[in-house]
Amino acid sequence: MRVGVPTEVKPDEYRVAITPAGVRELTTHGHEVLIQAGAGDGSLIEDAHYVAQGAAILPDASSVFADSDMVLKVKEPQPEETELLRDGQVLFTYLHLAPNPELTAALAAGGAICVAYETVEDERGRLPLLAPMSEVAGKVATQAGAFMLERPLGGRGVLLGGVPGVPGATVVIIGGGVVGMHAAFIAIGMEAEVYVLDRSIDRLRELDVAFNGQAHTVFSSALAIEELLPSADLVIGAVLVHGARAPRLVTRDQLSLMKRRAVLVDVSIDQGGCFETSHPTTHSDPTYEVDGVTHYCVANMPGAVPITSTYALTNATLPYVTDLADKGVREAIAHNPGLRLGVNVAAGRVTHPAVAEGVGMEFTPVEEALGLAAAH
Repeated sequence: MRVGVPTEVKPDEYRVAITPAGVRELTTHGHEVLIQAGAGDGSLIEDAHYVAQGAAILPDASSVFADSDMVLKVKEPQPEETELLRDGQVLFTYLHLAPNPELTAALAAGGAICVAYETVEDERGRLPLLAPMSEVAGKVATQAGAFMLERPLGGRGVLLGGVPGVPGATVVIIGGGVVGMHAAFIAIGMEAEVYVLDRSIDRLRELDVAFNGQAHTVFSSALAIEELLPSADLVIGAVLVHGARAPRLVTRDQLSLMKRRAVLVDVSIDQGGCFETSHPTTHSDPTYEVDGVTHYCVANMPGAVPITSTYALTNATLPYVTDLADKGVREAIAHNPGLRLGVNVAAGRVTHPAVAEGVGMEFTPVEEALGLAAAH
């Protein structure tokens, strides 16, 4: 198979979808790897490093898309990229389609088989390709929130950990999954007062052990969130419903309960955001203010630390990439039910139920869509 890796073109995105180790693995399996010139620059991987492991360097994205059977990316395709996809081509990347009907329709119209990292599951129902970036995003969220609390950045002027004689900040983390846990680890390490909310009692028990009693665990409800908002200096939204649009957990009216110049960090923004007042921002212009509360809603937080993120992501994706290349998408998903759950769009149909619900399009089972594609 010919596997193509274009340069990421989303604003302030510095990650790349493969490392030289991945090239080595694929070429050892007999596949061709085509990489756009400069694709690894943001992660300090030179073209020569790819070439040394057997990759070919192509001059532009159109060449990579045109010559590839499978395209590997990091972020969802931008408009100029969706036009380059073709019928039957495989796209493997983060898609986050549930809150994005325009992109979903464009991908369906192109006829490609679009496999989303974030909805692939392992045998225990976990999200192995989302987990590494969730770990990074959780840690970045607390770092960014601490920075945005500084007065020159528009924040309250509170040091997250305080000093002897002066208490630190109160950090409220909504969602105790991978993002929330890693956000809490950093907040605990910075000596803040930390509250983590989740709707699973079993998960709260696990977190209580993981935090060694250094954070408060709270069963999440609308009232519990509302009661914590007045004391919060930093609120981190870290909720996830597999493949679906994020639920809205803090309303605009509730912002009036918060301290002036408090900070909201919405890690759920890729799936539409969990605060009513959230909208996507970029690393170049990361914040805005609503009703006296600073909002940090960068849609690709791990892109700020591309060396860490690129290697963490590709460590997780490479086995799946190799499987898809070795077997082709139909055989690969037949042998791996968790990978089947990653197919969001195929042959013009939406093939993930949560995505279909989120974008208001008809759901078609993967087998039916690919069967139709095969017959066509």
